[in-house]
Amino acid sequence: MYGYGGDSWGMGGWIAMAVLMVVFWGGVVAVIIVLLRRSHSDPGATSARPSHHEAERILHERFARGEIDETEYLARRTALRRPE
Repeated sequence: MYGYGGDSWGMGGWIAMAVLMVVFWGGVVAVIIVLLRRSHSDPGATSARPSHHEAERILHERFARGEIDETEYLARRTALRRPE
């Protein structure tokens, strides 16, 4: 009555297919959201060590606020620019 040749799963088959369809598309949407969040996240936030430019920017800010003197500023800037 429900299918060709009388081999039907009945109402339970239809319910199972509907639930599996929702689970499948929910998974697809979740994967897309995770990928979009990763691509829009701050690349510097994931690194354990800040870049040399970030470190120099912080050093300049500390010098400008008067937290360090010129001697310490120049020594630290030289150390940052030294190749590893």
